[in-house]
Amino acid sequence: MTTAKPRRSDATKEAILVAARERFAEDGYERATIRAIAADAGIDPSMVMRYFGNKEKLFAAAAEFDLRLPDVAGMAREEVGRRLAGHVVDRWDGDETLMALLRAAVTNAAAVERMRKIFATQLGPVVAAIAPDRVGTRAGLIATQVLGIAFTRYVLRLPPVVAMERDELVEWIGPTLQRYLTGTPD
Repeated sequence: MTTAKPRRSDATKEAILVAARERFAEDGYERATIRAIAADAGIDPSMVMRYFGNKEKLFAAAAEFDLRLPDVAGMAREEVGRRLAGHVVDRWDGDETLMALLRAAVTNAAAVERMRKIFATQLGPVVAAIAPDRVGTRAGLIATQVLGIAFTRYVLRLPPVVAMERDELVEWIGPTLQRYLTGTPD
């Protein structure tokens, strides 16, 4: 049995996606150009167009983001908020795709829709497993905290939030996520 060796086109596509994630994260969707992305990848701009067609399709491919949320089925119900908080901080620390999505969502409708889809399809089931009532509301409120932390820590780089150690940040936001998961709006 022989293993197929990677095709050069696969390496080119991956180089384009890496360059696109970095460029979208740095410049945002509107300012990032196909020409700049191609230069970052060390290829001709026509190759970007060949593989992805246009900037919107390139962004869609580069902005695939899996939250990789933990399976909460075996967790103690009262620990899920803290575990989710820790997971979010660990998962997003230094992830260029997240920063690209957050920056682009400020000005681009396609990026907004991508973020909505990610949170609806990935966060919704986790919330439903813990609290099957008002899943949309609970998931939406969790998203406000998660996106707010990500935006202030990784995009705006607000000094007090950036300076927080991982465990301290988790201790602050974990109880809020827990309340959104299992609490009531008294």
